[in-house]
Amino acid sequence: MIIRILEKILFSSRWLLAPIYLGLIVGVVALVVKDVQHLIHIVPNILSGSESDLVLDILGLIDLSLTASLVIIVVFSGYENFVSRITSTGQEDWPEWMSKIEFTGLKLKLLSSIVAISAIQLLRVFMDIAKTSDRELMWSVIIHMVFVASGLLLALTDRMTGHPARTAASE
Repeated sequence: MIIRILEKILFSSRWLLAPIYLGLIVGVVALVVKDVQHLIHIVPNILSGSESDLVLDILGLIDLSLTASLVIIVVFSGYENFVSRITSTGQEDWPEWMSKIEFTGLKLKLLSSIVAISAIQLLRVFMDIAKTSDRELMWSVIIHMVFVASGLLLALTDRMTGHPARTAASE
């Protein structure tokens, strides 16, 4: 009797994650606001700014886009994996990946997104290398390489533990 009640409480506790996922959606809204702010800054400077400034601004937009995409992946797959299934019936434009990412795939996608975001940050540093100290450049490269190595180690560990190889078609 006590074990059954405990299990019911533990199983129901998964719903405590739902407000966290809603908070992440608010975070995506905040990223949209920053994106609009960034665009408002970029548009008047398109003709007067330098090409490298425009590239840096566009990299900022890409960075926001990747971060927002990362949050959406976490929200949907986390909710699906830990809280409850999301019903896709009646949704014509339902993305295939939303109901097919398991926890291991989620970890790999998360780390891949983090590596991509880190690569964009590193590219931004390289684009503005005249204003970058050697120390900042060194740490940017080191941090990026740590993310890359972490991604490779996670993928290798996943493969060694016997998870089947994933293809783009299976995800």
